[in-house]
Amino acid sequence: MHSRAAPLVEMTGISKEFPGVKALSGVHLKVERGEVHVLFGENGAGKSTLISILSGVFRPTAGSIHIDGAEVNFHSVHDATEAGIGTVFQEFSLVPTLPVFENLYLGRELQRGPFLDRGAMIRGAQGLFAELDFDIDVTRPASSLSRAQQQMVEIAKAFLANARVLILDEPTASLTERETERLFTFIGKAASAGVGIIYISHRIQEFAEIADRISILRDGRLIATVPARATSERELIELMTGRAVDQIYPKIARRTDAPVVMTLEEIRTAGVLGASLQVRAGEVLGCAGLVGSGKSRIWRAAMGLQPLRAGKVTLKGGDVTGATTRALLKAGVFFLPSDRKSEGLQMTASARGNIELSLLDRADVTGLFGFIAPRRSRALTDVIGDKVGIAQGAMDRAVSKLSGGNQQKVLFGKGFGNDRDVYIFDEPTVGVDMGTRIALYQLIKQIAEAGKAVVVISSDLPEVMNLSHRLLVFAKGRISAELSGEAITEENVLKHFFADTEKAA
Repeated sequence: MHSRAAPLVEMTGISKEFPGVKALSGVHLKVERGEVHVLFGENGAGKSTLISILSGVFRPTAGSIHIDGAEVNFHSVHDATEAGIGTVFQEFSLVPTLPVFENLYLGRELQRGPFLDRGAMIRGAQGLFAELDFDIDVTRPASSLSRAQQQMVEIAKAFLANARVLILDEPTASLTERETERLFTFIGKAASAGVGIIYISHRIQEFAEIADRISILRDGRLIATVPARATSERELIELMTGRAVDQIYPKIARRTDAPVVMTLEEIRTAGVLGASLQVRAGEVLGCAGLVGSGKSRIWRAAMGLQPLRAGKVTLKGGDVTGATTRALLKAGVFFLPSDRKSEGLQMTASARGNIELSLLDRADVTGLFGFIAPRRSRALTDVIGDKVGIAQGAMDRAVSKLSGGNQQKVLFGKGFGNDRDVYIFDEPTVGVDMGTRIALYQLIKQIAEAGKAVVVISSDLPEVMNLSHRLLVFAKGRISAELSGEAITEENVLKHFFADTEKAA
């Protein structure tokens, strides 16, 4: 970390009030040259408001901002960009119809005389992605890219602007392990070159790897700024939540006489080369593995979300092989997808409207001609909203306007609209803060202890290890190990991540 008398960024006494809401109260933040500074806190703590002020999106109600010791007043995002502030928000700003290279150079196009120099922009974009070690065809339209690739383009845009301060808001939420490693390598290079990096993430395990200091916000106030490598996960959680956390993961009781509810036999699909498993009532079955191991694809194939090439799926003793997703949902399976925005939620609809969709098959909600009974529907959605912890005031807001944590709660809420036998959670806590995680873990506990079969598919190793009664480890399209009880250790799981499943098969 470089240091000088004047910090690269100094935000002093920053307050921000919206009608009826005080989002920030006297927050101080210093970022040095070459420092990776994490902003950490629950959803609604004020992190996004603070970086929006530094990015020129909002003006503070009170307080001052200094860059290199000189006071600045940003009236727009353009002002902040001109001052060297580059921001990659969670919500992407790409123009879907434009190719990648034009998105990168939008507003700073290269010209040859009076004409755009497309060749120079293509070469510049290719060179930048080569430096980032990101493999992207720069001539493809942005709309054709995966979410992870779009994330890379947004990051590349900020680097192309030669930002002196780079703000990354949940940058790894859509990236694979390999893509995350590449990003961390480049962050290290940028920091070594003196760029100050403000990094927002809920993934505590990332902090020790890349961060120098961590500032914890709670309820719009700065609670503490601590050294990253000298502060434990437990200490960070307690600072963030304001309460002692004796146990993040709940102890989930397990039925000893649990009958088999769902079976998958010799499933073959893209990324799965023949895998069999059973799910029992009152049990949490965990599925762990690297990205591409098959841990998620086996369930997507079973749920009719990708083609099933071979194998058999049974539910409560009945053959449901090849059944449609809708038929399986109606038969008593709930599936929570890993990408809530593109697969799980209607982003323009309200939280209530999303939960209401799960009630449409209930005879007590819809009448003879399929019309919804408004009072009954509202009463039920209120009960579900309360169960999953959505504030009453948020129930009628568009899901797109809610925090990631509340969006995930809405997605969980859809699972309580009807009685289910099997709950399949694919990355159940992706992109949510620790406080919300704890609340969602309690919901999983309630579901399992109510006698339902629960499947947890997760890339978060501590999560899947601590929630599971039985843990299946996937590697190279097959199940490389089945662990239970005291055998579920990090050493055992990681060992089987890289197992030679072909020899074992």
